[in-house]
Amino acid sequence: MCTTMIITKGACADGAMRVTHSDDNELSDQRMIFVPAQSHAAGAARALVAGTNDAYPRLVSSQRGPNYELEGYPDTPAIGHIPQVPETFAYFDGSYGIMNEHNLMFGECTNGAKYQPDFVSQDAAKASGKQCRLFYSAELSRIALERCTRAREAVELMGRLLDEYGYFSTGETLLVGDEDEAWVFEMCALPDETYHSAWAAQRVLDGHLFVAANEFRIRTLEKGNPDQLWSPLLEPGAEKAGWWKPSDGPIDWLPTVSDGEYSHPYYSLRRVWRVFDRANPDLGLSPWVNGGGYTKDYPFSAPPQHPLERREIFDLYRDHYEGTEFDLTKGVAAGPYGDPHRFIGPYDGAQNNVSHEKLYGAWERSISVFYQGYLTVCEIRPDAPELTKGICWFGPDVAYTTCFAPFPARMLDLPQLYQSGDPQVFSRNSAWWAFDFVGNWSRLNFQRMCGSDIRPLQAELECQGEQALLTWDEQAQGADPAWLTDVATDYANGVVHAWWQLADRLIAKYSDGYINGSVNRPQNTPAVPIGYPSEWLGMTNYPEGPTSYDMKF
Repeated sequence: MCTTMIITKGACADGAMRVTHSDDNELSDQRMIFVPAQSHAAGAARALVAGTNDAYPRLVSSQRGPNYELEGYPDTPAIGHIPQVPETFAYFDGSYGIMNEHNLMFGECTNGAKYQPDFVSQDAAKASGKQCRLFYSAELSRIALERCTRAREAVELMGRLLDEYGYFSTGETLLVGDEDEAWVFEMCALPDETYHSAWAAQRVLDGHLFVAANEFRIRTLEKGNPDQLWSPLLEPGAEKAGWWKPSDGPIDWLPTVSDGEYSHPYYSLRRVWRVFDRANPDLGLSPWVNGGGYTKDYPFSAPPQHPLERREIFDLYRDHYEGTEFDLTKGVAAGPYGDPHRFIGPYDGAQNNVSHEKLYGAWERSISVFYQGYLTVCEIRPDAPELTKGICWFGPDVAYTTCFAPFPARMLDLPQLYQSGDPQVFSRNSAWWAFDFVGNWSRLNFQRMCGSDIRPLQAELECQGEQALLTWDEQAQGADPAWLTDVATDYANGVVHAWWQLADRLIAKYSDGYINGSVNRPQNTPAVPIGYPSEWLGMTNYPEGPTSYDMKF
């Protein structure tokens, strides 16, 4: 349930290629893990796990470096193996692979597909004579990061692996970029033993921005198009399933393999519209579409109105449709303090699949959403030194109230604060918990707390992060990855420390519905009552309260 983007180098003000991802994972495993480079003996096998990232821990393994060894948990069982390569690259890992030491970058979102089978292990396939189904997008992205340095190389490798070893579970989109180009790679299972899996890939034109939000975005597959690739299993598999026939003409990928949007109408499309509309209002796109979930009203990609700055890209993820007719900070559901969060309940249908349930209503699905686990903005800066060229800006928890910190891809490890944290066990030794606590606390008085306390510190620290990155650039000549690891770790730990200090201030400042002490007021002075806005009071039964001793009949 994610929002993921490619902002090509021609669409970025600094000429950097960027791939972004919000992992909207509903209290899953929020850690960013460093997986080291490794050498492997001849004949070694690479184990594959079935994890679809819906619980903590996502993975326990003694074969992926010490950070995936977790005391008290057994190793995650393998469902199969593929031949290992002699050398694998170091990378940052999350629910899906993020970025490797050669600056290959990934983003992701989950999509509905017509056929969503469980995995079939190699042992089960051998015993039953069926085709194995060993790959979900998570392991696919990790293997690409372990073995590839270029985006097209990764696309071709992932395609070969799916064609040979099969795919299971939901439809998926993986974005993959290098310094020069970026591709959209979409995949799903097919209901056949011979033609078992399908994938399609399309390159994003330079100067363009691409966004996906829980619905496949590739459409007509054109033979001879140098910017498209797809599986040889797709056409025979779709025909055998009854989803397409040659007389239909070229395959339209989205309606061929998917039932459309997740959850409810505009769950996906509204976010696609919002990103394009914010990046380039001159496109004149309507938030309402023709053709339902299969609409062609929105382009695959489009140029922004002007090349985007890094902070503008951060802000695309901090959107609740403010200033539009869908503004989640307005209305009775936003409460007295403009809270844009809308919690999921029993009336809301499937949130991570195409819903076939009766809908009693629906909330707009915003880009910044309460169940975000973390966000990544990966970039490759063309003029930076090699040591600091590739950067993953990582923000734990919800986009609106997080703070992005820079992690160079050449680091030799990541801070333990960012590699720790069970989302069901509170801990002050976890970066995610610092941001999750502040995000939850903000709902006591969302607009005031964010406007006066959270967002100013966020802007200050992110500005400091950009300045720190420039300093690292200047000092990178003659430096080594060990030095870079130390300075980046110190900076990131400082961000978490500052956020815990903010948390402690907010507990006291907004206690019991008052404002208690602030920069402009000395301590030990009376607390200031906040009350409620008059507009919101008018929506309640406040005007009918006891204002007179006269009896009412």
